[in-house]
Amino acid sequence: MNECSETVARVRYKDTDQMGMVYYGNYFTFFEIGRVEYMRERGIAYKNMEREDDSYIVVAEASCRYLRPARYDDLLRIRTRVSESRRRSIRFAYEILRHDSGEMLATGETVHIICDREGRPKSLPEKYRQLFPLKSQVGAKREPSLR
Repeated sequence: MNECSETVARVRYKDTDQMGMVYYGNYFTFFEIGRVEYMRERGIAYKNMEREDDSYIVVAEASCRYLRPARYDDLLRIRTRVSESRRRSIRFAYEILRHDSGEMLATGETVHIICDREGRPKSLPEKYRQLFPLKSQVGAKREPSLR
């Protein structure tokens, strides 16, 4: 299976600001679209993780670098991959490109903590570990915490 997932999404009018450009906060919505499709392609549904495994993937950090504006009705290509995974956290990396030209519009990352229903950090259940092989960066900071 490809390490990177690609999803196509169209910029809707509600995604834009008064100038017709995607409002900066909405790039995180496009990241979420990419992340959900990444998981779905690997046979993982968030609702099943929550319901069957008492495992929630909670956003602990999010960042975005804006390179060029996306505009109303643009067709976007969202690339998503796991850049790092640990026992209790997963880091996703994103690229948003203009679909027709391949022009890079934004890049970003989100870091997620695996938690139970009460918000207590827990290890990623065994059955998902093969889909998120443990990989950490040399000299990486310790795992993020919700505390």
